[in-house]
Amino acid sequence: MTAGAALAGPDGALRCPWALSAAEYVAYHDEEWGRAVHGDDALYERLSLEAFQSGLSWITILRRRPGFRAAFAGFRIAEVARFTDADRERLLADAGIIRNRAKIDATLANARVLAEWSPGELDAFIWSYAPDPAGRTAPRTLSDVPAVTPESTALSKALKKRGLRFVGPTTAYALMQACGLVDDHLADCVARRRP
Repeated sequence: MTAGAALAGPDGALRCPWALSAAEYVAYHDEEWGRAVHGDDALYERLSLEAFQSGLSWITILRRRPGFRAAFAGFRIAEVARFTDADRERLLADAGIIRNRAKIDATLANARVLAEWSPGELDAFIWSYAPDPAGRTAPRTLSDVPAVTPESTALSKALKKRGLRFVGPTTAYALMQACGLVDDHLADCVARRRP
């Protein structure tokens, strides 16, 4: 067996090894990760959660996602853009989320920037950086999966140029993976898109 290769899950189906490290990961891996996400609010949520994940494990964010959604008005851009200093203080005291001042401030600032964009603009903007799937080989092991790509670096630079914060190349690539712009499920994984 190759290190980092797909492993049998509780049902015997092969999955990406990271999906088997916690019970919550199986459903997230099978039903969400790598599937196309569209819609400005949905992409703002994913972008925000990926920023909060920076320096932490994804399971920490996944387990607190309901708290994040409650705290940030379901990640509706228009509503978060209207948050006040009192809302910021509420967020900093909310034990249901990650209380990182810089990440909270970035999430609020990003909503204010995005509220000025046209409807559908964030969706079109992010998806314009999706690489051609025909040019990508299915990864066989975790070591074949990059942390950063030229596309994620370009997306990061473009988002920063438009005024968004906490959107480095690694965060941008994690967003691309989570939202289906790329399919990094291992070649033998049950969740890999089949032609």
